Amino acid sequence: MPGKGRCPVATEPLLVVSDLRVSYGRAQVLDGVRLAVGKGEFVTVVGANGAGKTTLLRAIMGLVPARGRVQVHGQDILPWPPHRRAELRIGYVPEGRRVFADLTVFENLQAGAYRLPGGRTALQARLDFVYGLFPRLAERRHQLAASLSGGEQQMLAVGRALMIDPVLLIIDEISMGLAPVVVDQLFRVFGDMHRQGVTILLVDQNAQKALAAADRGYVMETGRITMEGPAGELRNNPAVVEAYLQSL
Repeated sequence: MPGKGRCPVATEPLLVVSDLRVSYGRAQVLDGVRLAVGKGEFVTVVGANGAGKTTLLRAIMGLVPARGRVQVHGQDILPWPPHRRAELRIGYVPEGRRVFADLTVFENLQAGAYRLPGGRTALQARLDFVYGLFPRLAERRHQLAASLSGGEQQMLAVGRALMIDPVLLIIDEISMGLAPVVVDQLFRVFGDMHRQGVTILLVDQNAQKALAAADRGYVMETGRITMEGPAGELRNNPAVVEAYLQSL
């Protein structure tokens, strides 16, 4: 069946996850997950709600206790606290946006650049870059994040992650609760980032759009990777279509 079995990474691995395990009490949420993302790749993980996708990303970012290995540039970062992972220029867009509601748009973006080297010149360059991607944020730069619409808050969450000039961008459930026109805009931005050489790992409930954008994909079920392959093959895999694509 297309998409079954191991799909080799086309380029040198940037991120390698091996035998990753996470438990919440007695519940095993991740059970030996392994995946790899090559430099410059766009990889997506699809699966049903509750499969463990968000926990996977949170474990990679050091936000939940985990066992196993998470290697970036060949170095195991699993013991590292989250702030040290930012030093590796890993940008993270969390599920639910989680912008700083009582800070302005500008202050949120500035917070995302706290590990950016280069001082004020580098900060202004990244601000100009993000405002170029999302002109709406430039228009609202002095507004509190709490006053933004849901779509604008999601743009802000993405922009904040981009302020670090990431080599790896990790994105969790970007399309949840957003209008299709906003989702399309965000995926166009991800496509632009990918073409510029940014490595992307994306989890999203819109499996059709996620697989259309990605180079490769993984299918996760009940805390395990059950299928992997080129994204185009997964989109045409009868099992994937039946489970995740029919309603879209």
